[in-house]
Order: sequence, then C-alpha cells, then structure tokens
Amino acid sequence: MKNQLSTQFESKEWREGEEERMGKNGYLPLFETRPARGLVFFRSYAASIFIGICFICFHRVSYFPETERWVWVGMFVVELWFSFYFFITVIVKWNPVFRSTFKDRLSSRFEEEELPGVDIFVCTADPRLEPPTMVVSTVLSVMAYDYPPHKLSVYLSDDGCSDLTFYALLEASRFAQLWLPFCRKLKVEPTSPEAYFQTTPEPVDDVFMANEWLIIRKSYEDMKSRIESITSLGKVPAHRRNEHKGFDEWDFVLSRHHHPSILQILIDGRDPNAIDIEGKALPTLVYLAREKRPQIHHNFKAGALNALIRVSSRISNAAFILNVDCDMYSNNSKAIKDALCFFLDEGNGHEIAYVQYPQAFDNLTENEIYGSLRVLMKLELAGFDGNGGPCYVGTGCVHRRESLSGMKYSEELAVELKAMKYDKKIIGSASFNEEDCKALASCTYEENTPWGKEKGVKYGSLVEDVLTGMSIQSKGWRSVFFNPQREAFLGMVPTTLLDTLVQHKRWGEGELQIFLSKHCPFVYGRPNMPLKLQLSYCIYNLWAPNCFATLYYVFVPSFCLFRGISLFPKISSSWGIPYLYVIFVHRVHSLVEYVWLGGTVRGWLNEQRMWMFKRTTSYFFATIDHILKIFGFSKSAFAITGKVADDDVHRRYEQEIMEFGTRSPMFTVLATLALFNLLGLIAVLTNNVAIDDARMKIFDIFSFQILLCYVLVFINLPIYQGMFFRKDSGKIPVSVTLQSVAFALLASTLAIY
Repeated sequence: MKNQLSTQFESKEWREGEEERMGKNGYLPLFETRPARGLVFFRSYAASIFIGICFICFHRVSYFPETERWVWVGMFVVELWFSFYFFITVIVKWNPVFRSTFKDRLSSRFEEEELPGVDIFVCTADPRLEPPTMVVSTVLSVMAYDYPPHKLSVYLSDDGCSDLTFYALLEASRFAQLWLPFCRKLKVEPTSPEAYFQTTPEPVDDVFMANEWLIIRKSYEDMKSRIESITSLGKVPAHRRNEHKGFDEWDFVLSRHHHPSILQILIDGRDPNAIDIEGKALPTLVYLAREKRPQIHHNFKAGALNALIRVSSRISNAAFILNVDCDMYSNNSKAIKDALCFFLDEGNGHEIAYVQYPQAFDNLTENEIYGSLRVLMKLELAGFDGNGGPCYVGTGCVHRRESLSGMKYSEELAVELKAMKYDKKIIGSASFNEEDCKALASCTYEENTPWGKEKGVKYGSLVEDVLTGMSIQSKGWRSVFFNPQREAFLGMVPTTLLDTLVQHKRWGEGELQIFLSKHCPFVYGRPNMPLKLQLSYCIYNLWAPNCFATLYYVFVPSFCLFRGISLFPKISSSWGIPYLYVIFVHRVHSLVEYVWLGGTVRGWLNEQRMWMFKRTTSYFFATIDHILKIFGFSKSAFAITGKVADDDVHRRYEQEIMEFGTRSPMFTVLATLALFNLLGLIAVLTNNVAIDDARMKIFDIFSFQILLCYVLVFINLPIYQGMFFRKDSGKIPVSVTLQSVAFALLASTLAIY
C-alpha cells in the first residue's frame, strides 16, 4: 500500500502517461500515479455482499411476523442503514490510487536558490497536556529537514500563552546550532532528538563519530533537564527571564485567556549572524501567542492557524505551508521535497492545493489496544484520492498558500502559477516585522473580514480541517495523498479509553455538524466536486448517526431473547444462508484487509471492540450534544487530548490492559450494555427445557441472536474484568459498576415481564 498515491479527478489530462506529458512540456513528470492492485477481488467481494444484502432485504419484506412487528421493522430499517453505509464504504475503496515521487528529477531541475520557501506551523495549546519538551522536539525535527535552511521558517503557535513554552523554544533555538549540523553529518532519521536518541544506538565503528554522538546527546539531555525542571516549578526564574527580552511580554499577561499578542523572532533567517556551529544558515524561528480576550471567541486551532497565515505572510511569505501538531514530529527528512514533487510538476502541479500525508503513531502497542487509524490513513484516504482528492486531516499537510488564503482555481491563476519564480525575498528588518505583525494576531483583526469564512482555515465546525479541505476542493483545486515508504510523521495516540472516546466524540460531532449545515458535501461541493467524492465524505460525516443502528443491534436482539421473540430466520432454513454469508465474508474481508495493512489478528479484534465502543458511546453522545446545540442548550468546546500519563497508566497501556479509572457516563453505557447481553446469554443457556428436542428447537430458532450475544460478550470481556476481577486503580469505579448492574437488571426485568 506504500510508496504510491492517488489520482484526483478522472480527467484525461490527469491520467496522461509519462511519454505524452514529456512531449507536451519537455519534462519528465516529478511523480507517478498507479492504481491499487487486486481490485478485482475487492469488487467481486463487494458484489457478492450486495447480492447477499438483496436476499436479506427480500426475506425481511416477505416474512413479516404476525406479532411484535415493530422490532422486525426496526431490524429491517437498521439493516438498510448498514447496507447504505456499506455502499458508501465500497465507493471509497472502489478505486484507490497510490503515488511515488522522483526527488532526483526535482534536484536536477531546480537549483537550491530556485526552490520555494516553506513555512512550517506547529500548534500547541496547553503545557500541562502537551509538555514543552515534546513541543520543542517536534520543532527541532522540522527545522532539520533536508532542505536549504534559509528557505525554511518555523512558527510555533502557543495558544496557552505559556512562558514555559517560550523558554523551551528559546533553549531549542540554541540547541539547533548543534543539532542541525549533526543531522546533516550523520543523515539522522528521525530528526526529533527525543525519538532519535531513544531508538538509535551509539555508533561503534567510528570513534570520532561516537564521541560527537555522546556530546550531542549530553547537550540534549542537559537542555531537556533544564526545561523539565523549570516546567515542574511552574514558572521561569528571574535569572532565566533575563536571558531574553521576550519574557518582558508576560508582564502584561493576565491569564492564558486574557493577554495581548506576543510575537518573538528567536532566529532571523535573514540575519547573516544566524548560523550554526559550521557556519551554515539556520531556519527562521518564530514564537506567537495571539491576542485573546474573554469576551471574544478565539475559534480554537482554526483561529491559531489563521493568525499564523497572516503573520507568516509578513515575515517570510513562503509559497507553501506545512502544518503539524506539536506531538507529530518529522520522521522523514525528505518529506518537503516529496511534497514539492507534486506542486512543482510542470504537467499538473499548478492544480494541486495540498498534499496530505497519513497520520502514523510511534506509541501504539503491538496489538493497538484502543484501535488505530490504520485503515482510514492507509486505504480510505487513497480511495478518496481516486475519487477526487483526500480530505484535509489537520496535520501532516503541505498547502499552497494561495489555496489556503481563499483563492479559487482558474485557468488565469494556473498560468500565473506556472510562470511563478520562487526566489522572492521579504524586505525589511526583523524588528520592524516583529512589531508590525502583532496587529495581525490581534483578536479583533478578523472582524468584518472573510477570515474563517472565505479565507484561511474555516470556522463553524469542531473538525475545521475537514471543512477547510472540502472548501478548497469546492473552489476547483485538487489535492493528493502521499504515503511514502518511510512514514513522514509520527505522533501519539491517547493512552486511555476515555481519552480515545472523547476524541472520537469531538470528531463525530464535528462531522455531523458539517453534514447538517450548509457545508454538506452534496450542497457545498456540488459545482466542482465529483459525486463520488461527495459520497466519500459521508463515510465520516455519518459516523455519529451510526450510533442508533448499532445501539439497536446491541440491545434489541438480547431484549427479544428474554421475551422469546425471534428476529432472524432459523439456522436450518435456507434463508439463514445469506445472513451467514454476509456476516462471515464481511468480517473475514475486514480481517484480511487489516492484516494486509500491517496489523495483527489481535489488533483487528481490538479494532472491532473499539468500533462498537465508539458507536455506542462517543457517537451517541456526539449526536445528543449536537441536537442540544441546535436548540441552544449547549456550546461548542474543543477538548485537547492529553499527551502525558502517570507511570501506572503508562505501564498498563504498555501491557495492553484497558484503562478505565474514572467515572464517566460513557463507561456506564458500556457496562450496562455488556451486563445486559451477559444476562441474556445466561438466560438462554440456563433455560429449564429438559427435553433435548425442545432445546434443539430453541437453538434452531434463536441461533443468530445467541451467536450475536456470544460475540458481544466476547467483545466486552475487558468490561467484565474491569468491573469484577481487577484490583488496580485502572478498574471501573465501584459506583459505575453498581449503576450499571442496576440498569441492566431493570432492563432484564422489563424484558421478562
């Protein structure tokens, strides 16, 4: 699946071969596009499932029971919903395409001074949840790209307005003088010092290099120790504040939500004295904490990115912008050159608005206990690309400044982009720009302007990234997905169940918000987005509504077991065959797909568990919250996912023991459903029917419901362990257990009587 990417629209020009393109513009292409292999097998599988679904629907319509028809109709509606969602999934995976780049051609075609500048945005929001040591390790990783350093400008947006983060960045600006030459000399990968020294052993073949390796590691550990000691203090001591004038800005900070703009250029790439220990230029490094006032909504991460777009346009104004989250460090120093192979391609580069890299993670357990985004990042985005272009996922994305600034694609603009030269320089002193740019980051600058609506990152959704990407595509631009052999970025996944569920609640609510607004892909994207791309967006837009169908399937069949109501054909009936076929083949395909993408069998089981947990809790509460917002009973809030965990939590995560530990309505729902299905299974297995023939008849009638109960009980094993068998602090709290037992017994009693 790697080392390739997706075509955009199926235009004839986009699919021209290398020879034809070379004849047209005199150059070989800088990238190539290949369709996925083995599509005939997937399409045969999809067709067979479709036939099975048709038989199931015919059975549901033809065999209405005489009593309890409401539950039968409910099952039919739910299965129609699952069929519709399967149809969308098939559309996404019908034609995935993959890309590879030719960086050697890029290097031979463009001299160093002819390469475009690149602005890199790193966003952080809270030093308690996103430790400054982690933030600056990410910053150092992107400063060390294999790219002319004077063409790079790195901007850190600190929405927490923390002098601790500023101090850490100041330390990093000094360490960069050692780190960047070291990376060039040893061709370091990854270029994050934290990740590099954790994963790379000391060189043993070269004594000189081993000595330098030890010196650099000690310098990094000393820097890290200073940052961590000051972070633990919670304030920067006076003698450290005297090291830089920028600390004076915090004299005017009332709180993280009430302060003026703070902007400091720690390294000015235009300054001839801004060099490393080898005399080579350093990238520009800028700290920004945009102005905030309590009475003015700041639009979360989207607002921070828009402030960076404006400020960077005055300081460096690079043609391309890379944005990464503060926990997502560079794992591939060639990533910028890979992206430029798309933008600078003479044949189609002028049409491309952004290049999206997949998210990958370096703290996943072997079997990914809380699931992962494996299928989404490695296959579904490639499917999006084949249907018209991947969505923007908020990090690991290189944008063209024109498209991110709201420009529509047109033939006139294409001519300008083709003729554009990238050796432009910003004129003016750094100190002038530093003061001048503060106004661009004020909280009132965007009033009565198109920012957040037609320009920049879009407001009005908890998933501003998806909405922004859709807006760009609706203006005629194309996007591409690129999954290089060596992952471009590595980040962190949540290490507790609650953090995972809360994160997906935000995503699910944001996607539903888009679907039910004027930005629905069928309305917003209609002029320039092909129908198959509009449908592709629904795979995520409809995450949240999936909760109702899933809850019905998890609860109602067990409820009907108590009442002796059969919802499926007899196992001995020929009508049971399509049900068995669809269930078995669909799950086997899911397993094969997951393992093919690099996962494990146990990882797939964990993925199925999390699939059910998210649908019955995250997406359920997301839907409820959005309904409350529509009626004005709730407001949007952006929850930051914690990047730190205490030692006990981390140890259990490494051991793949599911973490509960706190009270949450989500845990109450999960535990209640788990207990209810367990009681339903026990009720069937302990049925007092003495005659074997009668017992076999019962199993014949209720086989599918019993099988479903077995599967649900198996999936919920960690819940039972957390309630009844674990003694550690990560177990389900006793109060949650008691509530769930009471709710499950009440539901069972109602079912029986």
